[in-house]
Amino acid sequence: MPNYRISIDLSDLYIEIEKYSLREYRLPFCLYILEADNPDDACHTIMLRVMRSLIRQDSSIETRVLCRKVRKHMRLDKVKCL
Repeated sequence: MPNYRISIDLSDLYIEIEKYSLREYRLPFCLYILEADNPDDACHTIMLRVMRSLIRQDSSIETRVLCRKVRKHMRLDKVKCL
């Protein structure tokens, strides 16, 4: 399986996400490398990672609403196969 470098933009959600103590996703613009079958799978995987890390911190209704916002407002700026 190839590796993909993904640049994500969480700037629209940054104010809401910063109250959670997330290590990997604490910056509004981040770069991640992961292994996936295809670019669509890589994008889906990184979105699930963000949402799971939020749910692990707090499983309240507010966090679940924030996960819906992540699906809608998280932007993937660049996906590059390495």
